[in-house]
Amino acid sequence: MRVGLIGLGTVGGQVADRLLNHAEPLRRRSSGVELILHRVLVRDLQKKRVVQVPSEMLTDDPARVLDDPEIDVVVELAGGEEPARGYLERALRNRKHVVTANKLVLARHGPELLELAGEMNVDVYFEAAVGGGIPLISTFKVDLLANEIERILAVINGTTNFVLGRMANAGAELAEAVAEAQAAGFAEADPTQDLGGYDAAYKIAILASIGFGARVHPDLVYREGIEGVRAVDFRYARELGYELKLVAVATREPGGHRVEARVHPALVPHGHPLASVEGAANAVYIEGDLVGGVLLQGQGAGGRPTASSVVGDLIELARSIRRQVQNRAAFEFDPMVQVVPMAEVMTRAYLRCRVADRPGVLAAIFQVFGEEGVSIASAIQKESDDRSAEFVVTTHPASDAALQRTRARIAELDVVVAVNSFLRVL
Repeated sequence: MRVGLIGLGTVGGQVADRLLNHAEPLRRRSSGVELILHRVLVRDLQKKRVVQVPSEMLTDDPARVLDDPEIDVVVELAGGEEPARGYLERALRNRKHVVTANKLVLARHGPELLELAGEMNVDVYFEAAVGGGIPLISTFKVDLLANEIERILAVINGTTNFVLGRMANAGAELAEAVAEAQAAGFAEADPTQDLGGYDAAYKIAILASIGFGARVHPDLVYREGIEGVRAVDFRYARELGYELKLVAVATREPGGHRVEARVHPALVPHGHPLASVEGAANAVYIEGDLVGGVLLQGQGAGGRPTASSVVGDLIELARSIRRQVQNRAAFEFDPMVQVVPMAEVMTRAYLRCRVADRPGVLAAIFQVFGEEGVSIASAIQKESDDRSAEFVVTTHPASDAALQRTRARIAELDVVVAVNSFLRVL
């Protein structure tokens, strides 16, 4: 099986190294099929690279990979939306199988590419696009196929989890924790995609689409990053029995015609499997009607873990071809399934307010909660100086719209200096 590789960066280099230098073990695991790296598309032919690839394999002409009849499968590891999407479509139309780690393309165009693959009678493998080295897609494809997936909860961005961990355990503020993540190699020079929740939104869009058979475009995923989280919130969270994580949530409503899809910081109860996910690790908690809860955890990014999934997809593809088994995922996407607007989502909230330290303050605040129909679960008041105090409250479930109205009305009270934090509670 001849492989055309697009991209020779961190992940592409690891994939090339595995194909070039571990040929015999791969052949055994591929049911006797030899996996041959045939050609590699790169931007700069002269660039020095850690992995030594024979110069005759390198090309800067996309046609030599996408249109070469000798190439059986195209592995796309360049990233970005374009030209990667166009490359994948072109490869499929040339009846080449595709393996990709491109979460942006899969989130925005996955259903269309999978449908095109079906028309061309070829396969698309994308295990590495969501969880890096965590076997998520294969779990949905095979192990949980008998289940109606009811809920997916995920800590699925290693950068933000590392940053929030430093804020929780070292008392660091956001900027300091981000600098630590960059120094440790867990954050890009521009970490906007991670801190803003974009990366997690792409991933939960893919998981929700696959898990629920719905076309969940990432633009429909409610997204809120961690930019507003402060170190003090971790102290209060733990006092209340929670850890603070950036959580991706996808839930199917009863009846299956609407799904929730959202990404935002959330207080996660101690004892929940996601509460103990530390460092740059990722974890996905899946609830099925038959199996109950299943936790998958591991390294969700990095060259080696991601290359593990990519090469694993190549091995699985080779086995299918060898056995003459059509392994194309039978994913069906119902265009009628709608994504619930965030305002209608039922959730709980945590609010941290700076209030005047005088009689009647809590009565005024509680009156707003009552008028909006939001029930209070717990409240903490901490003295901070002679004139003001910090007030922290968590709520019982209410519509997000009601919680947002409550937040806005409290901020307008003359006894409230500021509502400094609004976070949701899992």
